[in-house]
Amino acid sequence: MKLFESLAQYRPQALGALRIMTALQFIEHGSQKLFNFPAAAELHALTGLTTAAGILEFAGGILLALGLFTRPVAFLLAGEMAIAYFMAHMPRDFFPVNNGGDSAISFCFIFLYLVFAGSGAFALDNRRSA
Repeated sequence: MKLFESLAQYRPQALGALRIMTALQFIEHGSQKLFNFPAAAELHALTGLTTAAGILEFAGGILLALGLFTRPVAFLLAGEMAIAYFMAHMPRDFFPVNNGGDSAISFCFIFLYLVFAGSGAFALDNRRSA
């Protein structure tokens, strides 16, 4: 259809919006682990693994939001989300809807897509390569 074909010209902007919005949501996960902001219903102790995850989520989310080192950061975060799913969610139940792992799976595959697709529009990576 012509309408959908004409939308293809906006692919870089749509990819940039996906990257930014995903990163902003991911920053929240890191800031909640590290700073308890936004306040969690249940406070969890910061272990070494939780601290490492919080740092990756917070710092990695900021880098992705800025579109800086998008591909390597997205690769690292996709791996973190795969590990998080299999360590924290999968042991609870086989089905993601029951084990709370929906967002970990979604983040993992969005980050994996960014590894291959790049940063899209609105990214500092675009200025580095110019």
